Amino acid sequence: MEHIWVIFALISAFSLATSDAFAKKSLKDYNEYLIAWLRLLFCLPILIAAFFFVPIPEVSKDFYIISLIALPLEIAAIILYIKALKLSPLSLTLPFLSLTPLFLIIISYILLGESVSLQGALGIILLVIGSYILNIREFKKGILEPFIAIGREKGSVYMIFVAIIYSITASLGKAAIELSSPIFFGSTYFTAILIAFTPIALFKGRTDIKTLNGHVFKSAVLPGIFYSFMIISHMIALSMTKVAYMISVKRLSLLIGIFYGYYLFRETGISERLTGSLLMLAGFLLIVLES
Repeated sequence: MEHIWVIFALISAFSLATSDAFAKKSLKDYNEYLIAWLRLLFCLPILIAAFFFVPIPEVSKDFYIISLIALPLEIAAIILYIKALKLSPLSLTLPFLSLTPLFLIIISYILLGESVSLQGALGIILLVIGSYILNIREFKKGILEPFIAIGREKGSVYMIFVAIIYSITASLGKAAIELSSPIFFGSTYFTAILIAFTPIALFKGRTDIKTLNGHVFKSAVLPGIFYSFMIISHMIALSMTKVAYMISVKRLSLLIGIFYGYYLFRETGISERLTGSLLMLAGFLLIVLES
C-alpha cells in the first residue's frame, strides 16, 4: 500500500489529459477565457458533492492564510497560461511546463523542508527531459529552439513563469492539505478559484458570450467532470508523498496526451516521440522504486 499514491497520481494524469482532449475537441473554436471558465464551472458539482462523503475538518487560520496566498498565484497562472497559448506556438511554450518538477526540488525544500534522494532527483530529471523532447518533431530549428526563442516569444516567458508558479502553488497546496484534508482543500480551493476567475473570464470574453449556446455548455460537461477527477486524485496523491515526486508522475499526462492526439485528432509522428516516452517511463520507475 506504500505506493498507492502512484495510482492516484496516474489517475490525476489520465484525468487531466482526458479533460484537455475533450476541451480541445469540443471547445477549440471559442474564447479561451470562457473555455477555462466553463471547465471550472462544470467541475464544481462533483467538488461540492464530495463534501457529503468526507468529514469536515477543523482548520486553523494558517489554512486560510496559505489558501489566500496561493489563490492569486493560481489565477495569475491561469491567465499567463492562456496568454502563452494565444501569443506563441505550442511547440515553443508547452515544453516549459516540464520544468515544474525541476523547480519543485528547490521550492518544496524551501517551503516544506522536503528533500529528494539522488535516485529520486535522477528520476525527476529523466521525466523532465523526456517530457521536453516529446515535442522534438516540432523543433524545426533544433531541440534548443524553445530556449533560443525566449527573447522573441512572450509566450515562452509567460510559460516559464507558469511553471514557477505551479511549483509554488503545489507546495502551498501540500501545506494546506496537511492543515485540513485532501478533498476538503481541493473542493474549497477550486471553488474559490472559480469565484475569483469568473469576473475576469466574463470580462475578457464579453464579446464572445453571445456565441455560447446549449451545444457549448454540453460540450463543457465532460472536460469539467474529468477536471474534477483530476483535482480530487491530485490532492489525495499530494497528501501521500513528496510534492516533487507527485507532480513528476502527474506530468505523464503529456505522454497520455500524445496518444489522445494520435487516436482522436489523427496527429502523426507518434513513433518519433518514442525516445521521450521511454525517458519518462524510466524516470517514473526510478521515482516509484525510490519512494
